[in-house]
Amino acid sequence: MTQERYSRQILFKEIGSDGQDKINDSHVCIIGMGALGTHLAEGLTRAGVSALTIVDRDYIEYSNLQRQTLFTEQDAETATPKVIAAKRALTEIRQDLTVHAHIAHVDAYFLEQHIQDVDLILDATDNFETRQLVNDFAYQRRIPWIYGAVVESTYVEAAFLPGQTPCFNCLMPQLPVINRTCDTVGVIQPAVTMTTSLQLRDALKILTGQSVQTKMTYGNLWEGSHHTIGFTKLQRETCQTCGTHPTFPHLDETQRQFASLCGRDTVQYQNDHISQEMLKEFLDSHHMNYQSNPYMIRFQYKGYRIVSFSSGRLLIHGTTRPAEAVTLINQLFG
Repeated sequence: MTQERYSRQILFKEIGSDGQDKINDSHVCIIGMGALGTHLAEGLTRAGVSALTIVDRDYIEYSNLQRQTLFTEQDAETATPKVIAAKRALTEIRQDLTVHAHIAHVDAYFLEQHIQDVDLILDATDNFETRQLVNDFAYQRRIPWIYGAVVESTYVEAAFLPGQTPCFNCLMPQLPVINRTCDTVGVIQPAVTMTTSLQLRDALKILTGQSVQTKMTYGNLWEGSHHTIGFTKLQRETCQTCGTHPTFPHLDETQRQFASLCGRDTVQYQNDHISQEMLKEFLDSHHMNYQSNPYMIRFQYKGYRIVSFSSGRLLIHGTTRPAEAVTLINQLFG
């Protein structure tokens, strides 16, 4: 790899040649490949990381294109899974980049199987449930991770270093209330960029072995407010993740067959026994129209849009009630 590519980054005295060598040897995991994830993946690719593990459970729609920078209209037209389109775009930027792409829902089993040999985890998700899971996993395995959230024109960011800082659970009572999602109240691109700029800053510090302040940064870009607060003193001895006797409870939670997706008007259903071949045979035998690509099948049933992935995972759009999704699945498959 020629270092000429990174000459301007090397000239930055806080990184230099030694720091660039560390970046070039690093492996980063990004959970979520939406607005935050695409920005983070491109930034780290251009910075020179050796490998990226990217995971997302969703596919590309036209509403994503306003802020999710690695995707095109063609990706939305074909409903390409986000990690597949992202991997293609990232390797066009850098052919020597290794990308491990997973179309998957992140649970404890997934983390155990796929997120072992990484130097850093970046949060690009949209829900606290996944963040609490990542928090437990990161502190159990002593892997640094960086939290980021964005909605409307607001942004929040904080880095967590196991053994050095309080964890996400300790900080949660101090977090600004962000219980809305971009699917319900929208988001603007500059707020996304602000969040990921802060995450990438701390990522470069961590990957080059430099200290990161124990501070949460938050603000409202539209209003022009920007704040930082320290959280060093928030650590609790009784915390189940970073306390004196951690139990990492979120890693023990069993996978649910049905789950409502935050802000998506969608229920996720997992059934490992439903193969794509079985589903196609069923749809053909019932003369139901569908669209497919190598990764998924899309069809309509009783006004609901249903997307099936090869892992046996289905997204049922048009409802947030698992009970309603159960009825629908039973009607379909008996």
